[in-house]
Amino acid sequence: MGWRLIAACALILAVLAGGLAGLRWWPAAETAPRIAGIFWQPDRATARPDGDWDRLGAHTLVIQFGMAGDIAFFAGLDQPPVSPMPDWGRIAREPWAREVILGLAGAYDERWARAHVPELVARSRQLAALKTPLNVTGFYFPVEVDPTWTAAPAIAPLLDQLPRPLWISVYDNSNIGPDTLVDWLETWLPGDVGVFFQDGVGVYARSPEVARRYAEVMRRRLGGDRFRLIAEAFRPKPGGGFRAATAGELLAQLDAYDGIPTYLFDGPHYVSDDLVDQVLKTE
Repeated sequence: MGWRLIAACALILAVLAGGLAGLRWWPAAETAPRIAGIFWQPDRATARPDGDWDRLGAHTLVIQFGMAGDIAFFAGLDQPPVSPMPDWGRIAREPWAREVILGLAGAYDERWARAHVPELVARSRQLAALKTPLNVTGFYFPVEVDPTWTAAPAIAPLLDQLPRPLWISVYDNSNIGPDTLVDWLETWLPGDVGVFFQDGVGVYARSPEVARRYAEVMRRRLGGDRFRLIAEAFRPKPGGGFRAATAGELLAQLDAYDGIPTYLFDGPHYVSDDLVDQVLKTE
């Protein structure tokens, strides 16, 4: 019996032994992954996230925040827990959450969050010390920065109080350009803090091709270990609010970002199982 036949038989036996549930892992392994992970901005509507994001390659879950204002998404904190509470044990077993970057204390209101960074850092230290069933591989401080926030450099010493590996997110709706953006970050951001860059495509700040240029420059200058790209999987709705991106819109982003570690924002709100199916059938 040749080695190819032996390998095929072993694969069939493994599938039979594991049951059909094992097939859930195959698409991410057999096809080139389109994404590295997903963001999840917890709220009461998505307190029990469920989806097929691993079929696109997702293996890392970035939780936007574990506490938003006075609402806690974990027990054991000073703030009252949300109801229903996320099933963290089940989430820890999901293939799209094999690794978790734990979001710390933040707020739904960006202006409020920026005005209360010291308070959020203190809450974040308490949150980071919690024992959870999650495979936490890093931390995310969810006060987003952009060059129009002139007080942003003042948070640098506060970031030093948080555990590592640590990430923040950055956006540039003013379109100052990637080099100028990195020049600004290098004047104040601690050198061991990683950057998730929001592509801006979901708010029509730029095209996927221009976002790719941002990613290339920022990745080169910050270093591959300190850079990740966020693909905004939403678009504005007439009259206000946002809708999910279409398969064609999302594919335009994923095609442009080939080879760059990309995370969808956000999975539970905007990337349904039907959208995953459409993306996989269209590509």
